[in-house]
Amino acid sequence: MMKKIEEIIQISKGKKPKLISKVLEKGLMPYVDIKAFEQKIIDNYTDGEKCLPCEYGDLLIVCDGSRSGLVGRAVKGYVGSTLARIDIDKSVLPEYIYHFIQGKYIQLNTSIKGTGTPHLNQELLKSFELYVPSLEDQHRIVTRIEELFSQLDSGVETLKKTKEQLKVYRQAVLKEAFEGELTKQWRKENKLNNNWKKTDINDLIEKDKNALKAGPFGSSLKKECYTKNGFKIYGQEQVIAGDEEIGNYYISEEKYRELITCKVKPQDVLISLVGTVGKILVLSNNCKPGIINPRLIKVSLDKSKMMPMFFKYYFESSYLRALYKEKAHGATMDVLNKKMIQELPFPWCPISEQVQVIQEIESRLSVCDSIEKTIDTALQEAEALRQSILKQAFEGGL
Repeated sequence: MMKKIEEIIQISKGKKPKLISKVLEKGLMPYVDIKAFEQKIIDNYTDGEKCLPCEYGDLLIVCDGSRSGLVGRAVKGYVGSTLARIDIDKSVLPEYIYHFIQGKYIQLNTSIKGTGTPHLNQELLKSFELYVPSLEDQHRIVTRIEELFSQLDSGVETLKKTKEQLKVYRQAVLKEAFEGELTKQWRKENKLNNNWKKTDINDLIEKDKNALKAGPFGSSLKKECYTKNGFKIYGQEQVIAGDEEIGNYYISEEKYRELITCKVKPQDVLISLVGTVGKILVLSNNCKPGIINPRLIKVSLDKSKMMPMFFKYYFESSYLRALYKEKAHGATMDVLNKKMIQELPFPWCPISEQVQVIQEIESRLSVCDSIEKTIDTALQEAEALRQSILKQAFEGGL
């Protein structure tokens, strides 16, 4: 028998309680907000006054925000204001409805309402038609779905573990590289001694007072200074993405000359300072003229002493990250600064060996990149297969 979803379910929206506590005290229960729902991390509790209760295993759906349409299971507590509880007719198994709505997530999430905060299109959800067989057949369909999902989840878990192992391998490559191990055979073949030494950044930069330069004070670069074109403003957006081309913030020539000490040039190294600290971008030879913003520091290396890519790989190594992470850790977010960078130890070896180190690193990491790309494709295909399983299940294909 075909039925519309609205004949089977009732949707009750959660409410924001008057009392929210970070501490679980007597008489309080979990407040099931989006974090508790999606990540199973409970940060808030409430007494439930004027709230909507939920029992363990109740079906909840996200009604507000970017995850609108996501369906899942509740813990015992009270439904958050961005979620809703789905009550189901006794003629239909909760698991049957759960999987059906799961299969409609993409459609629901891309048909959200509202110009500001997106909201679930409840009318669309209620309009879906569903074949409702006997409870026995519903059990069989749910069992088959969960068997296939279990196999799929096992494969996905293996792929994710492989990605984690690749991260470990990348760091092992960098560790060996900056201990001189990757070029040991190269030195032997070229009859060279191990000339690795420790130094600091002040010995590696150009003889210019702005060779190691933090971005301007925020008050010097307000949004009202921005223009549609002119001199580019480089920020964490480009550094974290590893792409100097993205972003469309510019300043006039007059403002550029005012902030000339913060200008960049080809092969400058940019370092992110706030939040996602220690990310590196080496500007290309064709980079647009411009300046850095307050969340970056610029390093102009003396190329006769250190190559920018050698610097980049070293700065991204777990060894160096461990040295600055502890100092950079703040109460609200990590913050790196010029003084911290000046205190860091840097390795030095002849330029000819630096070239070889870079080649050895990149030959290994390119293999990692290729494997990671294959894994990402497989993970996308796994999600598509999950949706295909659900589609087939409710069309009689299983």
